[in-house]
Amino acid sequence: MSHRVAITGMGIVTCLGTGLEANWEALIAGRSGIGLITAFDTDGFETRIGGEVKNGFDPDGYVSTKEARRMDRYQHLATIAAIQAMNDSGLKYPPVEPYRCGVVIGSGMGGLESIEIQHDLFRTKGPRAAHPLTIPKAV
Repeated sequence: MSHRVAITGMGIVTCLGTGLEANWEALIAGRSGIGLITAFDTDGFETRIGGEVKNGFDPDGYVSTKEARRMDRYQHLATIAAIQAMNDSGLKYPPVEPYRCGVVIGSGMGGLESIEIQHDLFRTKGPRAAHPLTIPKAV
């Protein structure tokens, strides 16, 4: 059975910037988003460079502070790209027929950052130190 699919909007958050325009301008200008990794200590790694969405990235203006606290960083990036795609499409939110709309999001490791942080807290300070929403944040 074949189904018709229409891509009506796009959103993007990369090491070049947030949004289609910022990324397109960087590409046309030949700017690279590759640089020294700042998100973690690279000692012991063979490389110290990567395409990193800088830590200064802020989900404010896209999701509430309360929502942001309950999300892993990868969810911030994906949610913002999805909001951009919805805005780019010109569709109203919520859509009239929500089951006829979709967003495709790819993540290689999900909320690994949240899991790692909470595991360290669990190991060093005990089970009560770990956040109860760790698993919902990670999936």
